[in-house]
Amino acid sequence: MSHVTQKRCHIPGTLTFAAAPELVRSVCLSLGVKKKTKREMILMTMIARVADGLPLAASMQENEQSGRNLQEYQNQAKQLFRKLTEHSPTRCTLETGLLMFHYLIDRGVCYLVLCEGNYSKKMAYAFLDDLQAEFSELYIKKVATVSRPYVFIEFDTYIQKLKKSYSDSWSRRKLGSINSELHDVQRIMVTNIEEVLQRGEALSALNTKASNLSSLSKKYQHDAKELNSRSRFTKVAATGICLFMVMLYFWWL
Repeated sequence: MSHVTQKRCHIPGTLTFAAAPELVRSVCLSLGVKKKTKREMILMTMIARVADGLPLAASMQENEQSGRNLQEYQNQAKQLFRKLTEHSPTRCTLETGLLMFHYLIDRGVCYLVLCEGNYSKKMAYAFLDDLQAEFSELYIKKVATVSRPYVFIEFDTYIQKLKKSYSDSWSRRKLGSINSELHDVQRIMVTNIEEVLQRGEALSALNTKASNLSSLSKKYQHDAKELNSRSRFTKVAATGICLFMVMLYFWWL
């Protein structure tokens, strides 16, 4: 006599009952009860030398875990590294579809993460700061002399540990409160990665444009203040001349 393994299924608003696996699956799907899956918000981390774009270390989720083919994004990251220069913005966010690249540059090394689009920008840059601090302490003196890619691949152990702390919900709430004033992330440049990669626009050019816009804004403010000062002086001078003419008129009388 065959036995059918039973499972318990809970349907919202009803009692829990025992049923065969096929029935459980059928009922749950028909009522829209879905299995909860954990989504990794930080999908990929890469570290590279700015001078030549040489990858130094990397860590990414397996395709079956993330549900995405990350090879395309890894290629984008490598292209981005090759376009970086010493004049590139030290912090920048690049949109790539529904995902976001965030990077920071420090002492000739670029630290980059690929995140879900709804992942906190502040948390992403806090993650990069922690990443940079640990990597610099361990390897920064060796960066200029290495010639092989991914020579610091053992750093993946720390990256995985750090990523877990930023993915865990309790840890994220704690870090969020600790770093609430860490970055003014609204001032970090945001652009689309296609503009940088396909059009061949260097990030240094974007930085130059941003600097030019800032200079023009400051010049406009200075000119506006100077114009207001001239306007006030003209009004005072005109009033003074009128009073002088009136006084002169009565004096001749």
